[in-house]
Amino acid sequence: MIKRKRIGVVVPAHNEEVLITRVLDTLPPFVDRVIVVDDQSVDKTKDIVRSYEQCRPEKYRLICHTKNKGVGGAIVTGYKQAVDEKIDVVVVMAGDAQMDPADLERIVMPVVLGETHYVKGNRLFRGESWQMIPHYRYLGNSVLSLLTKIASGYWHIADSQSGYTAISLKALQSLNLDSIYERYGMPNDLLIKLNICNFRVKDVSIRPIYNVGEKSGIRLLNVIPKISWLLLKGFIRRMVEKYIIRDFHPLVFFYFLGIALTPSGLIFGSYLLAIRILGHGVTSTSALFAAFLVISGLQSLFFAMWFDMEYNKHLK
Repeated sequence: MIKRKRIGVVVPAHNEEVLITRVLDTLPPFVDRVIVVDDQSVDKTKDIVRSYEQCRPEKYRLICHTKNKGVGGAIVTGYKQAVDEKIDVVVVMAGDAQMDPADLERIVMPVVLGETHYVKGNRLFRGESWQMIPHYRYLGNSVLSLLTKIASGYWHIADSQSGYTAISLKALQSLNLDSIYERYGMPNDLLIKLNICNFRVKDVSIRPIYNVGEKSGIRLLNVIPKISWLLLKGFIRRMVEKYIIRDFHPLVFFYFLGIALTPSGLIFGSYLLAIRILGHGVTSTSALFAAFLVISGLQSLFFAMWFDMEYNKHLK
């Protein structure tokens, strides 16, 4: 407990018999409740956690899924339990020991003090991150983080894929937890939903941890297209719900014009270039029209992004 706020930790775990003990044993003493959600492990993860629960049932709680729901589904199960128990601040720490418990107090304090509703750990701004994080994952994370900025409206959030988070009870009670995406894109989907509800989100620098025996099942070639599609749908939903239904803002028209004009200009310009390469003549007015479409489309997109930044700057 910190400043009379109960602190809970949700630990999603799938086949983590090697590292789950390390996670549970290194939690700071101010953690009041630990909810471990076993996502249908086939190793000894459940048995290990159950021994903790039997020794200290007031602190540890084991919830077992009867079918694998993915890391997002495990987190949502933990969130629901935390809401039922009315835990004031709920942290997510993975069961593979990749989240430094020394950072936990800095993660929860902005929520405890009421400065924000949701805190995301940021692994990308530390000097050692490029050396510690596998380069392909660092670059893939950076691409997804850029797309998430546009889709979610939280332009200040730099590490969208970080799972080391803290959220307030108020935010959890306001969200439709059953609608949250259950797989690897869960953090991205959650950010979009938080923005629609106008909750404040804060970045906190954390130390990345790798090569402690964890096994990653993430394949970027599969993950990036799926999350990109998830972000596109979430972006459209945010535009409609936030800027048309709940309030109105002309930035939706700028986004529409930008999305319509830019590809049209590029396609038309490519067509004209192909004709020119084949030896046919191209009129100057046609070339100017293609350039006009591209320039107008890009200007519309940039204006829309700027309006979105201004509208959401109070959510930092």
